[in-house]
Amino acid sequence: MIVAMPALTLLLALTLDLLVGDPPTRYHPVALMGHFIRGMAHLAPQEGPVRRFIHGTVLVLSGLALFSLPLGWALVWVRRLSPPACLLLAAPLLKATFAYTGLVKAARQVKAALERGDLPEARRLVSWHLVGRDTSQLDAGLVAAAAVESVAENITDGIVAPLLFFALAGLPGAWAYRFVNTCDSMLGYRDPVHEHLGKFAARLDDVLNFIPARLTGLLLVAAAGLSGEHAAGAWQAMWHQHRRTASPNAGWTMSAMAGALGVTLEKVGHYRLEGGPAPPGAETIDRALKVAGVTVGLFAGLLGLALTAASIGPL
Repeated sequence: MIVAMPALTLLLALTLDLLVGDPPTRYHPVALMGHFIRGMAHLAPQEGPVRRFIHGTVLVLSGLALFSLPLGWALVWVRRLSPPACLLLAAPLLKATFAYTGLVKAARQVKAALERGDLPEARRLVSWHLVGRDTSQLDAGLVAAAAVESVAENITDGIVAPLLFFALAGLPGAWAYRFVNTCDSMLGYRDPVHEHLGKFAARLDDVLNFIPARLTGLLLVAAAGLSGEHAAGAWQAMWHQHRRTASPNAGWTMSAMAGALGVTLEKVGHYRLEGGPAPPGAETIDRALKVAGVTVGLFAGLLGLALTAASIGPL
């Protein structure tokens, strides 16, 4: 069991996600990260872009040390005492860094509200669970588009990236990624309050997601074909339209999803990803979740094989 510990940790963490889902918000490690980020941001200098940038940089680096280094030391200690106990500790800690079941649940809630014709509730749900934009004026098609975009983007930063960093740097790597991504989601905005304070977090998040986003885009193209959608359309839209988003990474999976489903995904005033002429609707969310599920399955299978091979070593 010792030689396959990383692969077993991955398998158990994925099983926990499918069977149990996310812990209550108040107990979720990301909530602890959020409290730390808010507390440090509250202490930031009120004036001076350089001073605020330095404070934001210190915030990220100190948080990385706080949420990853003690975890690494604790796991080394527990592993020496008992490898099985280390597995039982590591799996839920890894599960805390990614969320597939929660993403599916949130998207299906939006779909159900749209199917009932309850547009105000669909707007509320997509804003509460999936996107940070103002949804109060969105029509049903734009609400569905926002849900599909979030599903596509979250395959990368909610699942693939933390698990990839787990494979590269163990649990400390996964937790370090999750902290940076949480910093970006809380501080990485281009407004007078966050522009300089969150700049380091936003740029570091872009760097960390560079490879995961492109890997996820390629896997999504393959998943589109396997799930009965349009693989060629996914590839063409991804290759030609991934630069249309402000993020250097999000456009890869969102444009691929638009092409896979043959729909146009639009955030008015920001981008328009033209995978096809059809407007998205409630049923489009289900199709997106099917493609997302196959994408995650492909990645998890490949990662599990890689971890097992690396643990066993050459024959």
